[in-house]
Amino acid sequence: MKKTDNKRKTGKLIIVILLFAILGMVSTGQLKRITHKTDRTLTVGLFSDSYWGVQNGYAYQIIDDAIRQFEAAHADIKVNYVSGIMKSDYSEWLSQQLLAKTAPDVFFVLGSDLGDLSQIGALKKLDTYIEKDPSLLLDDYYEPALYAGQYMGTQYAMPYECAPKLMFVNKTILDREGIDMPEENWTWEDFYRICQLVTKDTDGNGTIDQFGVTGYTWKDAFAENGVALFDTDGKKCYLNDEKVVASIQFLERLNSLVSGYDVTAKEFDNGKVAFMPMSFSEYRAYKSYPLSIKKYAGFEWDCVEMPAGPSGDNCSELDTLLVGMNAETTQEKLAWDFIKLLSGDARIQAEIFDYSEGVSVLKRVTESDETELVLEKDSGEHVNMSTKILHDVLEHAVAPPTFSGYDTALEQVDRAVQSVMDDNKNISMDLIVKNREINKYLKNMQYYSE
Repeated sequence: MKKTDNKRKTGKLIIVILLFAILGMVSTGQLKRITHKTDRTLTVGLFSDSYWGVQNGYAYQIIDDAIRQFEAAHADIKVNYVSGIMKSDYSEWLSQQLLAKTAPDVFFVLGSDLGDLSQIGALKKLDTYIEKDPSLLLDDYYEPALYAGQYMGTQYAMPYECAPKLMFVNKTILDREGIDMPEENWTWEDFYRICQLVTKDTDGNGTIDQFGVTGYTWKDAFAENGVALFDTDGKKCYLNDEKVVASIQFLERLNSLVSGYDVTAKEFDNGKVAFMPMSFSEYRAYKSYPLSIKKYAGFEWDCVEMPAGPSGDNCSELDTLLVGMNAETTQEKLAWDFIKLLSGDARIQAEIFDYSEGVSVLKRVTESDETELVLEKDSGEHVNMSTKILHDVLEHAVAPPTFSGYDTALEQVDRAVQSVMDDNKNISMDLIVKNREINKYLKNMQYYSE
């Protein structure tokens, strides 16, 4: 399942702000604003639907519980927020509020917006608050989740919830073919060998009807092989790196097993595919889904970490929802305390496993006995989803870059990789040409954003 497109391109936040400034389109009748703000009021910006792009009947449950807890500890403070803003509209709504000087004191930050918000000075730097607050310990957090809130080495937002990617496995196919489940530190060669063994014509009609993998992308391969596509400030791309070449060559090996046939998720549902990567949020959102697969398609499944490339590790890219402080807030102490509550309070973080589809960013919550029971209940008897697997996956996860314009730069890479794979010529030479084009694009983007 693809996550809902929130209609954002890289740099759109800056463009929206400039557009509204030039055209003068900001008006009280068009914008939802937080009103009746006083010195004893803290305002919060959030969206009403799930960050993970699925239906969720508990959209405000965690924030409401956090507000009750916060107001109980601050008897003279009221916390307000505007309801009804959809995630697809949230970035534009926030840009309007920032321009109109009515932005909330605290607001949630979509991972791909962090670079833009940091660059335009909309977010308060949090390093000093962290350093001076002995009650918040960075070691309590999974490091990749913390890194997701950093821009140019500075912590601009704290992680709220996250979701890694795992490899789901059709155990029935592996058992039928006499193949053991992959071990913890399995590699690309293990992955390819299993895909090669299971890819076959099972009914003898001359057409392959059992497959190795579906939904495995170049992003997965790059992450597993330790590819760093860009430098930290997004001025250079390294698409011609040897690790990229090896990753694309591996993808072509996998594709050659099915001669270019497009294996779909539906075929995994029908029990015809051995492997399919899936984010934890997708799995949680459709926790009844594996039971329906088992019941109707007649196979059992399990999950493991992603396979490791020769230059990488058993890792996947981590998607993280963040929470930050308005750079112009007059309620700095209260804003920090509320951010700390959302991000660092074990009781609030534990509710993520009850009311959301993500993973808590706190180690002691995600790896607790209580979370183990929740995972066991959700997983059923055949899916090996456990706190141990989440620990391993989150410790090895990688956070995507946060420079301004990352999404658009990634689109350029996506087109380049697809073009190289379709070309069937010299991969190294093609990548040199494509890398030169992308670096030219990045240089132009940098020029127009300064």
